[in-house]
Amino acid sequence: MRHPGILFGAGVAAALVVAAVAAPVLAPQSPVRQALRETLRRPSAAHPFGQDRLGRDVVSRVLYGARVSLWVGVLAVGISLTVGLVVGAVAGMRGGVVDEALMRLIDILQAFPGILLAIAFSAILGPSLVNVIIALSIIGWTGYARLTRAQILVVRELEFVAAARALGGNDLRLTTWHVLPNIIAPILVEASFGMAGAIVAEASLSFLGLGTQPPAPSWGAMLNEARQYLLVAPHLTLFPGLAIMTVVLGLNLLGDGLRDLLDPRRVAR
Repeated sequence: MRHPGILFGAGVAAALVVAAVAAPVLAPQSPVRQALRETLRRPSAAHPFGQDRLGRDVVSRVLYGARVSLWVGVLAVGISLTVGLVVGAVAGMRGGVVDEALMRLIDILQAFPGILLAIAFSAILGPSLVNVIIALSIIGWTGYARLTRAQILVVRELEFVAAARALGGNDLRLTTWHVLPNIIAPILVEASFGMAGAIVAEASLSFLGLGTQPPAPSWGAMLNEARQYLLVAPHLTLFPGLAIMTVVLGLNLLGDGLRDLLDPRRVAR
């Protein structure tokens, strides 16, 4: 209870998972089912979030849109985290020319705005959900690599690592069994922030038409479709926008709470 942000963030993350996994059960109807005689209907008992320009149920589309956000967040962060851990571990443990070359590569990639690179890659590869994940992963690993390297540079100089090395441990064994377990906490915190960023990036790319393609529901694409009806049907932008805001806020609060909980200096205070 000392960390309410963790409780709220964990609740939001759990709700996202439940909405994504149980969307076929929770959704009142198919997210692509059209009712052209009921277009732009306001929220009602039958359709709590209203209906869009094609008469599709907005509740169903928001629930199925959670699948897209969860899929992109988990895969993009998972790929980026894996690549970043490997590259950062190699750079931190090897040092020298290898470290210098990898860090200069990361500097070059981080010199460009991430969302612009994602837009460029998505435009080149073509608009699709898989290409969005690839585009976000191509540039997403750099932050994890830099963080991993920075943590390893500190931990590798500690006495227990020196003792393990003196007993004959090679770099792979030292990294796997002694170094990584002691630096995983800040990386998990970064992953929670990264998942929120990936969800926002996917929504942005879908809003621009470079992500999930119609008729598949996506929160960003729903906002793009609804912007021309902002005055006559504000509910079309309200509910997808609230979904994005709530999920991103929850994941950020979860990351803040985990940082406070896992940082021994903060716990001591």
